Amino acid sequence: MVRIAVDAMGGDYAPLAIVRGAEAASAEKVGEVVLVGDENVIAPLLKVRSGIEIVHAPVAVEMKESPSAALRKKKDSSVNKAFGLLKSGSVQAVVSAGNSGAVMAFAIFTLGRIPGVERPAILTIHPNVLGTRSILLDAGGTVDCRPSHLVQFAVMGNVFAKYALGVETPKVGILSNGEEETKGNELTRETHVLLKDADLNYMGYIEGTDLYNGMADVVITDGFVGNVALKVSEGMAEAIIGVLKEKVAGSIRARMGYLLLSGVFKALSRMVDYSEYGGAPLVGVDGVCIICHGKSNERAIKNAIVQAKGFVGKNISGRIKDAMQKYVSLAKGGKEH
Repeated sequence: MVRIAVDAMGGDYAPLAIVRGAEAASAEKVGEVVLVGDENVIAPLLKVRSGIEIVHAPVAVEMKESPSAALRKKKDSSVNKAFGLLKSGSVQAVVSAGNSGAVMAFAIFTLGRIPGVERPAILTIHPNVLGTRSILLDAGGTVDCRPSHLVQFAVMGNVFAKYALGVETPKVGILSNGEEETKGNELTRETHVLLKDADLNYMGYIEGTDLYNGMADVVITDGFVGNVALKVSEGMAEAIIGVLKEKVAGSIRARMGYLLLSGVFKALSRMVDYSEYGGAPLVGVDGVCIICHGKSNERAIKNAIVQAKGFVGKNISGRIKDAMQKYVSLAKGGKEH
């Protein structure tokens, strides 16, 4: 059975929401859950101990703490102890809703990078109007990227879309300010040249308006642009839901219309609700790691554990390792660059 370590001390609503999410996953027999954190705090919160193990780690990384400071001073933190369990083979995945920068730093420090990966990337999954899903990376892992980083993101994203989402031949695009080759900046233009010769189904530039229309299965960008795009999307989704609720409350006719379209509105809410997806995989490190939203509730944590189990079962990390080995071989042979 898959064993998954969950950082019980990470997140705005930790440890209660984390514990409840772990209990929900355990009740559904998702796998064996190992809660890593202060046992004196966690144990009294557990309603049922069956199927859940606690590994004591009293040190927590604060949500606003500097990742570099945490890496220097808190190597015995709950999140790093969770990665230690993964490194030793005691668990097969790690889930954390903690400080994303610190989670990434400890993942690289303890697990190491997959050979050929210069910078791991945070990968986010998005619904689109076609009823399928698209992915974006990097969503905030590396703010300043080089063209080689984006090419590696494309290789990893291609593997993820193919094996995790079931897309036979993923379409890969670079997020830019226009579809024309003359658009973009130095980073996108240099990456564009490299990807035209890569062994991928590369379609060129896509615009921000294409993020949710299914034009590309894999959208690559640097972590600065990716994180801004992600936050704008989250804000827009919240604004749309808020406006709908306000308008519904404003008149009897609107309330009647809402009742008729309640199924549609509920479907829309699920599409934009991050708790439905669980978390964002950190790809490029040597192991399965899911970084959850800092405001993750019980449902989000439970779904992240389910998500982690699925990635372990599909051997996503191993498949990325194989793809990167092939990419490095081609690059050294001068066939890709």
